[in-house]
Amino acid sequence: MRLTGVGMGPGDPELVTVKAVRVLQEADLVVVPVMSLAETGRAEATVRAHVSHDRIQRLVFALDDRGGVTSERAQAWVDAASFVVKALSDRGSVAFATIGDPNIYSTFTYLADAVREQLPDVQIDTVPGITAMQDLAARSGTVLCEGTESLALLPLTAGIDAFDEALTHFDSVVAYKGGRHMARIREVLAKHDRLDDAVFGAALGLPDEQIGGLPSSAPYLSTVIAPARRSSRGGKL
Repeated sequence: MRLTGVGMGPGDPELVTVKAVRVLQEADLVVVPVMSLAETGRAEATVRAHVSHDRIQRLVFALDDRGGVTSERAQAWVDAASFVVKALSDRGSVAFATIGDPNIYSTFTYLADAVREQLPDVQIDTVPGITAMQDLAARSGTVLCEGTESLALLPLTAGIDAFDEALTHFDSVVAYKGGRHMARIREVLAKHDRLDDAVFGAALGLPDEQIGGLPSSAPYLSTVIAPARRSSRGGKL
């Protein structure tokens, strides 16, 4: 019995790896996270761009992460794990499709832990996916790191103070899930004299894609890159 977390990237179907497509096509069941059974989530839409089978099952999770383990969120993990454990017993292999990468701020981490509690002998694998910061860097022509530069990645659910601290101690800083904090993000970037170089992105690779300077308001799933300051070619080698 094998459970595989499959990274689907930020949403552009062309950024899904060859291995990910193979795993999705061969899986006995493909599970996709949604906030409601009535919706087609971003992960599912990307999956359906690559598979023609109907072995796709939606599972409800509390995906709008506002921090903390609520009873609703914890119960969703347990319920989803129970479903997956039964599917593994009945079918043999289950793939869980997640936007981005399954090992970076992914719901798959919690699902895998819950499944392992109920089925200790399960084999758990992951297939890496392109992250939003990589896609935004590519689409905006932004270099994330050079030479000895450091890179910090954090969610704004950690608080604006954590973002402020990261800008103090790291060269390039990337913030996820910052939509509702956009005004404060702008203030902190301006404080560090890094607002003009910062890049914003949301819905990357989708019809409503946004890329550019920081707006006054933004969707929850937003990415902000504050690139390192560079004064000369190779200056950080």
